[in-house]
Amino acid sequence: MAEKEKQPKQKAPRMAKKDYYKVDDGKVTRTRKHCPKCGPGVFMAEHENRVSCGKCGYTEFKKK
Repeated sequence: MAEKEKQPKQKAPRMAKKDYYKVDDGKVTRTRKHCPKCGPGVFMAEHENRVSCGKCGYTEFKKK
């Protein structure tokens, strides 16, 4: 019997640093929330039910 070949799972495309900021009328605003423990230089990842910091592991769960 021939075994089925497994297809490798495709990774989601990564965001560029420029996608974390937005420029309106000459003012720069951040589009993502920053980590309260690490400071304003570290952005938090947005998941379906939570936002989490990749550096320290801080997590906030979204309310339904």
